[in-house]
Amino acid sequence: MPFISKIQRQTDYNRFPPSTPIVIDNGASYFRIGWAGETEPRVVFRNIVQRPRHKSTGETVTIVGDHDTSLLRYFDCSRAGPRSAFDNNVICQFEIMEYILDFAFDRLGANGSQIDHPILITECVCNPVYSRSKMAELLFETYGVPSVAFGVDAVFSYKYNQLHGLCEKDGLAICPGFTTTYVIPFVNGEPVYKGCCRTNIGGFHVTDYLKQLLSLKYPHHMSRFTWEKVEDLKMEHCYIAPDYALEARLFQKGGKEAEDKTRCWQLPWVPPPIEEPPSEEEIARKAAIRERQGQRLREMAEAKRSSRINELENQSHGLEFLLQQLGQIQQEEVPSFLSETGYTSKQEIESTLTKVTQSLRKAKGEPKPEQAENEEKTDSSTSEKYPLINVPDDMLTPEQLKEKKRQIFLKTTTEGRQRAKQKRFEEELERERKTRQDEERRLENPRLYLEQMHTRYKELHEKVEQRKKLKTNGGYTNGGSVSGGVGRGERLNAAQRERMRLLTTAAFDRGKGEDTFGARDEDWQLYKLMGKDDDDDDDEADEDEAELARVCSRLQEIDPTFVPKPEPTPSQPATAEAPHVRPLTKEDFQIVLGVERFRCPEILFHPNLVGIDQAGLDEMTRVSIRRLPSKDEALENRLTSSILMTGGCSLFPGINERLEAGVRMLQPCGSPIKVVRALDPILDAWRGASVFAANSKFQQQTFGRSDFYKGEEWLRRYQLRYTL
Repeated sequence: MPFISKIQRQTDYNRFPPSTPIVIDNGASYFRIGWAGETEPRVVFRNIVQRPRHKSTGETVTIVGDHDTSLLRYFDCSRAGPRSAFDNNVICQFEIMEYILDFAFDRLGANGSQIDHPILITECVCNPVYSRSKMAELLFETYGVPSVAFGVDAVFSYKYNQLHGLCEKDGLAICPGFTTTYVIPFVNGEPVYKGCCRTNIGGFHVTDYLKQLLSLKYPHHMSRFTWEKVEDLKMEHCYIAPDYALEARLFQKGGKEAEDKTRCWQLPWVPPPIEEPPSEEEIARKAAIRERQGQRLREMAEAKRSSRINELENQSHGLEFLLQQLGQIQQEEVPSFLSETGYTSKQEIESTLTKVTQSLRKAKGEPKPEQAENEEKTDSSTSEKYPLINVPDDMLTPEQLKEKKRQIFLKTTTEGRQRAKQKRFEEELERERKTRQDEERRLENPRLYLEQMHTRYKELHEKVEQRKKLKTNGGYTNGGSVSGGVGRGERLNAAQRERMRLLTTAAFDRGKGEDTFGARDEDWQLYKLMGKDDDDDDDEADEDEAELARVCSRLQEIDPTFVPKPEPTPSQPATAEAPHVRPLTKEDFQIVLGVERFRCPEILFHPNLVGIDQAGLDEMTRVSIRRLPSKDEALENRLTSSILMTGGCSLFPGINERLEAGVRMLQPCGSPIKVVRALDPILDAWRGASVFAANSKFQQQTFGRSDFYKGEEWLRRYQLRYTL
């Protein structure tokens, strides 16, 4: 099967004779394989498998351990995430284990599927017989190994450090691993499994806890907190506090000492480009370009204006010629003449000529005629356009009466439009006058003008909001409440309450005897009173809102820092401030590690911080000593005077001192206590297994295929003797 990996394949596999054992440290985090007698493993990789499909070919590939992240863009990893064969440090997924062993033997240099070397492989303490049986079956049936031996990784690490004089024959091995933590007592150089103690807490939980804390603290950078990066942050910055409560209070108070213990991780950040002011040459060049563009636009506008004037003059001459011809022909020939020109009457031609003349005067830029002249023309044209308005009705026929009503309607509509147009013109003049006055005030004292505009905006905004609130709640509250706890009468405004009073009075007066409402004309006046609302207040409110919009627009023009207040919504209180948006800076891309540095590894001593109700490291040592069959005080003193810390989590700074202080509190006063860290907590397990497998008596500790088929009872009783 195709493998993807950065690990190079070994080339000296055939140089080793078949009697040389292969040593495998099968940890939940990392897989290490090498030859017995050597000091370093040949192949080391993460103990995970990923099987994605190629995006173009659809072929399934196997990615074991570490891989080049740049290659993942060619594969679909959405349905195939990293998987482990372990569940709480016990192998359960042997299909994944087979992929891992295939990859390990391939990178070690093995040719084919047959492995003709004895194998020493590590397992967890008190490994279930089912897991041991399946692993032995996999090695015998799939790879054809001649013999197998199972040993505990923490025991090999203890024996290796015992050879170097770090620990004695009687002692305790504490192994905080990836997913579990073990305490193994040693008596006369052999582990006593009846006194072992285990908790389901380890480095995996520390990393996961740190990842959760950083994701909650910096949700906008959550994608940056990959498992590998958080693992690096944990190993680089985390430490064990001598006193957790005291350390937490230190960071709570702050100060120089807490600041010195804080670490900062700077994420990639590119400062925004700083716009430099343009030079004088650039300003002059842009001004020249704008001037040329303006000149070209003016020339185009002038050409368009000339063309428009010529067109209007030709149209005006044509209409005047039509009127001259119309005055020279006979009355009976007028309809036929008008049908040829496309007009229906002489008045229509005159109206069109008037409009063309006005457009021509506007195009030429001539001043408008006086208002009196317009009124005279209007009066004269009105009498001509609406000749039946001033004629008495008794002098008109029924058809002329209908025409008179139509002319009255047209005249009223036209006059209303003219009045509205005149009103708009006057309002525009008033706005221009106010704008000129505001500009003069601003130029006279800009600072005072800006303060006055801000004050005016605040007053208008409060006034409008108060009116809206009163319109919603009726101006009454119950116990100071704004939106709740009021009766229906309190939610109505004055006009609505008056309308309800009229309805109630009418129902009371008309509810006795026969209902005659509507028989009299004055009864219908009730609807007018009911339909009358607080129009004056609404008009005033509209004026205030218009003035508020004008002031807001003016402030946005003269004050770049002005931010208008948002409109309140039902889910947002009226007093909510607008969110302040600022540009991102370098500090926004900094990940600060403060209390997280000691809070995350603290779960090794207090697993209840992450919801695991089990004992910590210091309590586990006392539990393990109590489980020993013999209750000898001298033996207990020898055990506590030789405590070895091994495993990945033992690399945290301060863990030895914290464990020693915790054990001292649990042991009798005066008990000798000594805690040491292994020479290499990561590789000492494999090195101890390598030394053990290189011994000439190692073959006596292995078992072959025939022993395996004796059954699970024999396999359950199988125990490796570590003292050869």
